[in-house]
Amino acid sequence: MLPPRLQQALAWINRVCGFDTLDSFPPGHPYARTRWVGAYFDIASDLKPDQIERSICERITNTPSIFAHIDSPTPGMQRALLAVIEQRMRRGSAQPVDLIALLVNAYRSPYTADAVPGLRNAIIAADGDVHGVMAFLGAMPAAFDVIEA
Repeated sequence: MLPPRLQQALAWINRVCGFDTLDSFPPGHPYARTRWVGAYFDIASDLKPDQIERSICERITNTPSIFAHIDSPTPGMQRALLAVIEQRMRRGSAQPVDLIALLVNAYRSPYTADAVPGLRNAIIAADGDVHGVMAFLGAMPAAFDVIEA
């Protein structure tokens, strides 16, 4: 077993060199309670918080089901999922019920910040029913373009 100081030094070197992977934002970050499963995201420890969020958002855009592996997602991560939901709603070919269910599940955490004003209240009012939440999202003017601006 290594002495504690040596373990700390090795851990610091691993983080600085990017050999470690992160599963949360650094302590003190506004979304420090946001957690993700490192095996699905593989975020190098030498990235800055905005780079971390951008990387996770890109992965959500490419594979929306990966959103299920995030606890207390940031509003940016939610907007990435909402953009995919909006695309599906516009196309009308496939109902995004599975993705809305992921969003509803994320709001079970009291630490999930609202990405869309009133979304938490809509989820509570719909009693978690994905169709009620889909109606709320579909009723929004220009759905999510306003958020991205």
